[in-house]
Amino acid sequence: MVIFLFYQAAIIQKVSERWQKAMKRMYTVITILLAFLGVAYFKENGGIVKQAKPKVGVLTLMHHPALDQIYKGFVHGLAEEGYHNGKNITIDYQNANGDQSNLKTMANKLVNENSTVLFGITTPASQALANSTKKIPIVLGAVTNPQGAGLVKNNKRPGGNVTGISDQAPVKEQLQLVHKFMPHAKTLGIIYTSSDSSAVTEYKEFMKYAKQMHLNLKAYSISNSNDLNQVSQQMLSEVDAVIVPTDNTIAGAMQTLVKNANAVNKPVFPAVDTMVKQGGVATYSINQYKLGVEGGKLTADILKGKKKPSTTAIKYIRHGEPVLNLKQARKLGLHVPASFQREAEKYGEVIK
Repeated sequence: MVIFLFYQAAIIQKVSERWQKAMKRMYTVITILLAFLGVAYFKENGGIVKQAKPKVGVLTLMHHPALDQIYKGFVHGLAEEGYHNGKNITIDYQNANGDQSNLKTMANKLVNENSTVLFGITTPASQALANSTKKIPIVLGAVTNPQGAGLVKNNKRPGGNVTGISDQAPVKEQLQLVHKFMPHAKTLGIIYTSSDSSAVTEYKEFMKYAKQMHLNLKAYSISNSNDLNQVSQQMLSEVDAVIVPTDNTIAGAMQTLVKNANAVNKPVFPAVDTMVKQGGVATYSINQYKLGVEGGKLTADILKGKKKPSTTAIKYIRHGEPVLNLKQARKLGLHVPASFQREAEKYGEVIK
Protein backbone atom coordinates (compact mmCIF):
# COMPACT_ATOMS: atom_id res chain seq x y z
CA MET A 1 0.00 0.00 0.00
CA VAL A 2 2.83 2.42 0.90
CA ILE A 3 4.64 1.60 -2.36
CA PHE A 4 1.44 2.30 -4.35
CA LEU A 5 0.94 5.67 -2.67
CA PHE A 6 4.59 6.61 -3.28
CA TYR A 7 4.27 5.67 -6.96
CA GLN A 8 1.03 7.66 -7.31
CA ALA A 9 2.66 10.74 -5.72
CA ALA A 10 5.58 10.49 -8.15
CA ILE A 11 3.18 10.41 -11.12
CA ILE A 12 1.28 13.43 -9.79
CA GLN A 13 4.55 15.38 -9.35
CA LYS A 14 5.65 14.63 -12.94
CA VAL A 15 2.26 15.68 -14.30
CA SER A 16 2.44 18.88 -12.24
CA GLU A 17 5.94 19.68 -13.58
CA ARG A 18 4.84 19.12 -17.18
CA TRP A 19 1.75 21.29 -16.63
CA GLN A 20 3.89 24.13 -15.19
CA LYS A 21 6.26 23.95 -18.17
CA ALA A 22 3.34 24.00 -20.59
CA MET A 23 1.83 27.03 -18.82
CA LYS A 24 5.18 28.89 -18.99
CA ARG A 25 5.35 28.25 -22.75
CA MET A 26 1.77 29.48 -23.14
CA TYR A 27 2.48 32.66 -21.14
CA THR A 28 5.54 33.34 -23.30
CA VAL A 29 3.53 32.91 -26.51
CA ILE A 30 0.75 35.18 -25.17
CA THR A 31 3.28 37.89 -24.19
CA ILE A 32 4.90 37.86 -27.65
CA LEU A 33 1.49 37.90 -29.33
CA LEU A 34 0.29 40.86 -27.25
CA ALA A 35 3.47 42.79 -28.00
CA PHE A 36 3.05 42.15 -31.72
CA LEU A 37 -0.61 43.17 -31.66
CA GLY A 38 0.26 46.33 -29.70
CA VAL A 39 2.81 47.45 -32.29
CA ALA A 40 0.44 46.60 -35.12
CA TYR A 41 -2.34 48.58 -33.46
CA PHE A 42 -0.23 51.70 -33.08
CA LYS A 43 1.05 51.47 -36.65
CA GLU A 44 -2.43 50.89 -38.04
CA ASN A 45 -3.77 53.91 -36.19
CA GLY A 46 -1.00 56.27 -37.25
CA GLY A 47 0.49 56.56 -33.79
CA ILE A 48 4.17 56.99 -33.06
CA VAL A 49 5.73 53.72 -31.92
CA LYS A 50 8.09 54.43 -29.02
CA GLN A 51 11.62 53.60 -30.09
CA ALA A 52 14.83 53.58 -28.05
CA LYS A 53 16.23 56.10 -30.56
CA PRO A 54 13.64 57.83 -32.78
CA LYS A 55 14.49 58.15 -36.46
CA VAL A 56 13.75 61.28 -38.48
CA GLY A 57 13.85 60.95 -42.25
CA VAL A 58 14.73 64.10 -44.22
CA LEU A 59 14.17 64.39 -47.97
CA THR A 60 15.28 67.33 -50.11
CA LEU A 61 15.21 67.96 -53.85
CA MET A 62 18.69 69.43 -54.20
CA HIS A 63 21.57 71.35 -52.72
CA HIS A 64 21.55 75.12 -52.90
CA PRO A 65 22.29 77.72 -50.20
CA ALA A 66 18.66 78.37 -49.19
CA LEU A 67 17.74 74.69 -48.82
CA ASP A 68 21.00 73.92 -47.05
CA GLN A 69 20.21 76.68 -44.54
CA ILE A 70 16.78 75.16 -43.91
CA TYR A 71 18.36 71.78 -43.12
CA LYS A 72 20.99 73.31 -40.81
CA GLY A 73 18.25 75.22 -38.99
CA PHE A 74 16.16 72.05 -38.73
CA VAL A 75 18.98 70.17 -36.99
CA HIS A 76 19.50 73.15 -34.66
CA GLY A 77 15.78 73.34 -33.85
CA LEU A 78 15.73 69.65 -32.88
CA ALA A 79 18.81 70.18 -30.70
CA GLU A 80 17.18 73.12 -28.92
CA GLU A 81 14.36 70.77 -27.95
CA GLY A 82 16.73 68.09 -26.65
CA TYR A 83 17.12 65.89 -29.73
CA HIS A 84 20.76 65.49 -30.81
CA ASN A 85 21.62 63.56 -33.96
CA GLY A 86 23.67 60.44 -33.18
CA LYS A 87 22.91 60.60 -29.46
CA ASN A 88 19.21 60.25 -28.75
CA ILE A 89 17.93 60.55 -32.33
CA THR A 90 18.99 59.38 -35.79
CA ILE A 91 18.57 61.68 -38.80
CA ASP A 92 18.56 59.99 -42.21
CA TYR A 93 19.23 62.74 -44.80
CA GLN A 94 18.37 61.96 -48.44
CA ASN A 95 19.15 64.34 -51.33
CA ALA A 96 17.78 63.82 -54.86
CA ASN A 97 20.45 66.13 -56.31
CA GLY A 98 17.95 67.91 -58.53
CA ASP A 99 16.57 64.73 -60.13
CA GLN A 100 12.88 64.41 -59.29
CA SER A 101 12.85 60.79 -60.49
CA ASN A 102 14.97 59.92 -57.41
CA LEU A 103 12.43 61.31 -54.96
CA LYS A 104 9.96 58.39 -55.03
CA THR A 105 12.67 55.80 -54.37
CA MET A 106 14.18 57.85 -51.55
CA ALA A 107 10.77 58.55 -49.99
CA ASN A 108 9.89 54.84 -50.04
CA LYS A 109 13.26 54.04 -48.43
CA LEU A 110 12.60 56.44 -45.54
CA VAL A 111 9.10 55.02 -45.03
CA ASN A 112 10.13 51.35 -45.29
CA GLU A 113 12.94 51.89 -42.79
CA ASN A 114 10.36 52.95 -40.20
CA SER A 115 11.09 56.65 -39.77
CA THR A 116 9.26 58.05 -36.75
CA VAL A 117 8.70 61.47 -38.37
CA LEU A 118 9.51 62.74 -41.88
CA PHE A 119 10.71 66.22 -42.91
CA GLY A 120 10.27 67.39 -46.50
CA ILE A 121 12.37 70.24 -47.92
CA THR A 122 10.76 71.65 -51.12
CA THR A 123 7.33 70.90 -52.55
CA PRO A 124 8.35 67.95 -54.81
CA ALA A 125 10.15 66.23 -51.91
CA SER A 126 7.16 66.72 -49.61
CA GLN A 127 4.77 65.40 -52.26
CA ALA A 128 6.92 62.29 -52.69
CA LEU A 129 6.78 61.65 -48.94
CA ALA A 130 3.03 62.22 -48.79
CA ASN A 131 2.51 59.78 -51.66
CA SER A 132 4.55 57.15 -49.81
CA THR A 133 2.69 57.17 -46.48
CA LYS A 134 -0.60 58.29 -45.00
CA LYS A 135 0.40 57.26 -41.47
CA ILE A 136 3.88 58.53 -40.56
CA PRO A 137 3.78 62.24 -39.54
CA ILE A 138 5.25 64.58 -42.17
CA VAL A 139 6.54 68.09 -41.46
CA LEU A 140 6.89 70.51 -44.38
CA GLY A 141 9.84 72.87 -44.65
CA ALA A 142 9.80 75.09 -47.77
CA VAL A 143 6.33 74.63 -49.26
CA THR A 144 4.66 77.93 -50.13
CA ASN A 145 1.06 76.74 -50.40
CA PRO A 146 0.53 73.25 -48.90
CA GLN A 147 -3.18 73.21 -49.71
CA GLY A 148 -2.59 74.33 -53.29
CA ALA A 149 0.08 71.63 -53.65
CA GLY A 150 -2.44 68.97 -52.57
CA LEU A 151 -0.57 68.16 -49.36
CA VAL A 152 -3.28 69.14 -46.86
CA LYS A 153 -7.05 69.52 -46.96
CA ASN A 154 -6.88 72.92 -45.31
CA ASN A 155 -3.92 75.10 -44.28
CA LYS A 156 -5.61 75.95 -40.96
CA ARG A 157 -6.66 72.39 -40.11
CA PRO A 158 -4.69 69.91 -42.26
CA GLY A 159 -6.76 66.86 -41.30
CA GLY A 160 -4.19 64.18 -42.22
CA ASN A 161 -0.60 63.24 -41.41
CA VAL A 162 0.95 66.44 -42.85
CA THR A 163 1.65 69.87 -41.33
CA GLY A 164 4.60 72.26 -41.33
CA ILE A 165 6.05 75.69 -42.05
CA SER A 166 5.30 77.69 -45.19
CA ASP A 167 8.06 79.63 -46.96
CA GLN A 168 5.55 82.05 -48.51
CA ALA A 169 7.51 85.21 -49.27
CA PRO A 170 6.11 88.64 -48.31
CA VAL A 171 5.31 89.39 -51.96
CA LYS A 172 3.69 92.78 -51.44
CA GLU A 173 6.63 94.05 -49.36
CA GLN A 174 9.05 92.80 -51.99
CA LEU A 175 7.25 94.46 -54.88
CA GLN A 176 7.03 97.76 -53.00
CA LEU A 177 10.78 97.51 -52.37
CA VAL A 178 11.51 97.00 -56.08
CA HIS A 179 9.41 100.09 -56.85
CA LYS A 180 11.44 102.11 -54.30
CA PHE A 181 14.67 101.10 -56.03
CA MET A 182 13.25 101.49 -59.56
CA PRO A 183 10.52 104.20 -59.39
CA HIS A 184 10.89 105.08 -63.07
CA ALA A 185 11.08 101.54 -64.47
CA LYS A 186 8.76 101.09 -67.43
CA THR A 187 8.71 97.29 -67.42
CA LEU A 188 9.59 94.76 -64.73
CA GLY A 189 10.13 91.09 -65.47
CA ILE A 190 9.38 88.04 -63.35
CA ILE A 191 10.90 84.66 -64.15
CA TYR A 192 9.75 81.36 -62.60
CA THR A 193 9.68 77.58 -63.15
CA SER A 194 6.31 76.47 -64.48
CA SER A 195 6.48 73.05 -62.75
CA ASP A 196 7.28 74.49 -59.29
CA SER A 197 3.98 75.01 -57.47
CA SER A 198 5.59 77.34 -54.90
CA ALA A 199 7.03 79.53 -57.65
CA VAL A 200 3.71 79.54 -59.53
CA THR A 201 1.84 80.55 -56.38
CA GLU A 202 4.13 83.52 -55.79
CA TYR A 203 4.17 84.49 -59.47
CA LYS A 204 0.39 84.84 -59.33
CA GLU A 205 0.67 86.92 -56.14
CA PHE A 206 3.20 89.24 -57.78
CA MET A 207 0.96 89.71 -60.80
CA LYS A 208 -2.01 90.51 -58.55
CA TYR A 209 -0.15 93.16 -56.56
CA ALA A 210 1.51 94.62 -59.67
CA LYS A 211 -1.94 95.21 -61.11
CA GLN A 212 -3.06 96.92 -57.89
CA MET A 213 0.04 99.13 -57.94
CA HIS A 214 -0.30 99.88 -61.68
CA LEU A 215 3.10 98.38 -62.44
CA ASN A 216 3.88 96.76 -65.79
CA LEU A 217 5.09 93.26 -64.86
CA LYS A 218 5.90 90.86 -67.69
CA ALA A 219 6.15 87.11 -66.99
CA TYR A 220 8.66 84.59 -68.32
CA SER A 221 8.68 80.89 -67.45
CA ILE A 222 11.17 78.05 -67.78
CA SER A 223 10.71 74.27 -67.65
CA ASN A 224 14.11 73.46 -66.17
CA SER A 225 17.51 74.98 -65.49
CA ASN A 226 18.63 74.34 -69.08
CA ASP A 227 16.14 77.00 -70.24
CA LEU A 228 17.40 79.71 -67.91
CA ASN A 229 20.28 81.06 -69.97
CA GLN A 230 18.28 81.64 -73.16
CA VAL A 231 15.02 82.79 -71.54
CA SER A 232 16.77 85.17 -69.14
CA GLN A 233 18.73 86.76 -72.00
CA GLN A 234 15.50 87.37 -73.88
CA MET A 235 13.82 88.76 -70.76
CA LEU A 236 16.72 91.09 -69.96
CA SER A 237 16.49 92.61 -73.45
CA GLU A 238 12.87 93.59 -72.72
CA VAL A 239 12.72 94.67 -69.06
CA ASP A 240 14.41 97.16 -66.69
CA ALA A 241 14.72 94.82 -63.69
CA VAL A 242 14.07 91.18 -62.79
CA ILE A 243 12.03 89.67 -59.96
CA VAL A 244 12.53 86.04 -58.88
CA PRO A 245 9.97 84.35 -56.60
CA THR A 246 10.77 81.44 -54.28
CA ASP A 247 12.00 79.05 -56.97
CA ASN A 248 14.39 76.15 -56.35
CA THR A 249 15.35 75.66 -59.98
CA ILE A 250 16.46 79.27 -60.41
CA ALA A 251 18.07 79.33 -56.96
CA GLY A 252 20.18 76.37 -58.01
CA ALA A 253 21.33 78.24 -61.15
CA MET A 254 21.41 81.78 -59.77
CA GLN A 255 24.92 82.37 -61.15
CA THR A 256 23.59 82.07 -64.71
CA LEU A 257 20.88 84.68 -64.15
CA VAL A 258 23.25 87.09 -62.36
CA LYS A 259 25.88 86.72 -65.09
CA ASN A 260 23.38 87.62 -67.80
CA ALA A 261 21.91 90.50 -65.77
CA ASN A 262 25.35 91.96 -65.00
CA ALA A 263 26.22 91.82 -68.70
CA VAL A 264 23.45 94.35 -69.44
CA ASN A 265 23.74 96.21 -66.12
CA LYS A 266 20.26 95.32 -64.83
CA PRO A 267 19.31 94.38 -61.25
CA VAL A 268 17.81 91.15 -59.95
CA PHE A 269 15.46 91.23 -56.95
CA PRO A 270 15.07 87.67 -55.58
CA ALA A 271 12.72 86.44 -52.89
CA VAL A 272 15.34 84.77 -50.70
CA ASP A 273 18.26 86.17 -48.67
CA THR A 274 20.75 83.58 -49.94
CA MET A 275 20.01 84.62 -53.54
CA VAL A 276 20.71 88.26 -52.65
CA LYS A 277 24.13 87.14 -51.40
CA GLN A 278 24.67 85.38 -54.76
CA GLY A 279 24.28 88.60 -56.71
CA GLY A 280 20.75 89.87 -56.16
CA VAL A 281 20.27 93.48 -55.01
CA ALA A 282 17.76 93.46 -52.16
CA THR A 283 14.70 91.79 -50.69
CA TYR A 284 12.49 91.27 -47.69
CA SER A 285 13.28 87.62 -47.06
CA ILE A 286 11.95 84.84 -44.92
CA ASN A 287 15.08 83.77 -43.05
CA GLN A 288 15.70 80.25 -44.33
CA TYR A 289 17.71 79.16 -41.29
CA LYS A 290 14.99 80.32 -38.89
CA LEU A 291 12.40 78.59 -41.06
CA GLY A 292 14.34 75.36 -40.56
CA VAL A 293 14.56 75.96 -36.80
CA GLU A 294 10.77 76.26 -36.63
CA GLY A 295 10.46 72.99 -38.56
CA GLY A 296 12.81 71.27 -36.13
CA LYS A 297 10.85 72.48 -33.12
CA LEU A 298 7.57 71.33 -34.64
CA THR A 299 9.09 67.91 -35.34
CA ALA A 300 10.22 67.73 -31.70
CA ASP A 301 6.69 68.54 -30.51
CA ILE A 302 5.35 65.66 -32.62
CA LEU A 303 7.99 63.29 -31.27
CA LYS A 304 7.03 64.29 -27.71
CA GLY A 305 3.35 63.75 -28.46
CA LYS A 306 2.51 67.42 -27.85
CA LYS A 307 1.12 68.00 -31.34
CA LYS A 308 -0.59 66.03 -34.10
CA PRO A 309 -0.33 66.98 -37.78
CA SER A 310 -4.07 66.67 -38.34
CA THR A 311 -4.89 69.48 -35.90
CA THR A 312 -1.77 71.65 -36.26
CA ALA A 313 -2.23 74.57 -38.66
CA ILE A 314 0.40 75.42 -41.27
CA LYS A 315 2.61 78.13 -39.78
CA TYR A 316 3.38 81.29 -41.78
CA ILE A 317 6.19 83.75 -41.08
CA ARG A 318 4.50 86.93 -42.20
CA HIS A 319 7.21 89.60 -42.13
CA GLY A 320 10.45 89.31 -44.06
CA GLU A 321 13.86 90.51 -42.90
CA PRO A 322 15.53 93.29 -44.95
CA VAL A 323 18.59 92.11 -46.87
CA LEU A 324 20.73 94.47 -48.98
CA ASN A 325 23.66 93.64 -51.25
CA LEU A 326 25.25 97.08 -51.15
CA LYS A 327 28.24 95.90 -53.18
CA GLN A 328 25.98 94.74 -56.04
CA ALA A 329 23.84 97.90 -55.93
CA ARG A 330 26.95 100.08 -56.25
CA LYS A 331 28.28 97.90 -59.05
CA LEU A 332 25.08 98.54 -61.03
CA GLY A 333 25.02 102.24 -60.14
CA LEU A 334 21.70 101.99 -58.32
CA HIS A 335 20.45 104.56 -55.84
CA VAL A 336 19.79 102.74 -52.56
CA PRO A 337 16.84 104.15 -50.57
CA ALA A 338 18.37 105.47 -47.36
CA SER A 339 15.47 104.28 -45.22
CA PHE A 340 15.87 100.69 -46.46
CA GLN A 341 19.63 100.70 -45.89
CA ARG A 342 19.12 101.87 -42.31
CA GLU A 343 16.46 99.20 -41.79
CA ALA A 344 18.74 96.48 -43.17
CA GLU A 345 21.63 97.62 -41.01
CA LYS A 346 19.46 97.62 -37.89
CA TYR A 347 17.14 94.65 -38.41
CA GLY A 348 18.56 92.57 -41.24
CA GLU A 349 21.79 92.16 -43.17
CA VAL A 350 23.95 94.29 -45.45
CA ILE A 351 26.48 92.68 -47.80
CA LYS A 352 29.31 95.14 -48.47
